[in-house]
Amino acid sequence: MPYITVGQENSTNIDLYYEDHGSGQPVVLIHGYPLDGHSWEKQSSSLLHSGYRVITYDRRGFGQSSQPATGYDYDTFADDLHAVMATLDLSDVVLVGFSMGTGEVTRYISRYGSARVAKVAFLAALEPYLLKTEDNPSGAAPRAFFEKIVKAVEADRYAYYTAFYRDFYNLDENLGSRISEEAVNNSWSVAARGGSVAAAAAPLTWFTDFRADIPAIDVPAMILHGTADRILPIDATGRPFHTALPKAKYVEIEGAPHGLLWTHAEEVNDALLAFLSE
Repeated sequence: MPYITVGQENSTNIDLYYEDHGSGQPVVLIHGYPLDGHSWEKQSSSLLHSGYRVITYDRRGFGQSSQPATGYDYDTFADDLHAVMATLDLSDVVLVGFSMGTGEVTRYISRYGSARVAKVAFLAALEPYLLKTEDNPSGAAPRAFFEKIVKAVEADRYAYYTAFYRDFYNLDENLGSRISEEAVNNSWSVAARGGSVAAAAAPLTWFTDFRADIPAIDVPAMILHGTADRILPIDATGRPFHTALPKAKYVEIEGAPHGLLWTHAEEVNDALLAFLSE
């Protein structure tokens, strides 16, 4: 299986699992929490059929990548993405992030610039700044909210995942129609295979302040968000993100939950392909 070494922890390499399929303009897909690169399967298929080269990788701590005890911050995540881009010598790339994966896109551009990048897409993004503070009253929640998530994950991450996916997919509305029980169970299994350290460390990265990074985005961009997102509510994320990046193409998918890559795959794919072809 293909791996890219991005660092070392004591005597062990830190390796990222990746997949690289197709030909044409490269599209790098960066997954959300607590999933892996295979969570893009509906988008990967659509992109491959449309003539794109599709690269996915598992973030450190998740999927088939190494599960180190350190490096769970967006500077390191961006460095990991840079290692993928440099190792594969990618250029004219479209970077597409989902949820937590949008942070890599923004921080990568801020740290490394856009020389290798043609376009960027932010799906169900966590930008611009999730933390509710005096200077950010539209933030989603105070720090105590995220610390409570960490405690729940540390106490029983398997039970937490079950509850998390209810709101990730809005199962009260979509189970049996837009998503099957089997697909939900697979998401749970993917999460369970991830590292316990990563599972607890990731929520404290979600409220990274990206407001100073956003002005560095100097390539065509798309922001896409579901109006029924319960994990990253649109009024704290997609809408203020668009205000901060007004030149971006902006798409709202009515009634879509956070996990819209699966539940609203057709709408997501249509919007993504339209953006790529512009």
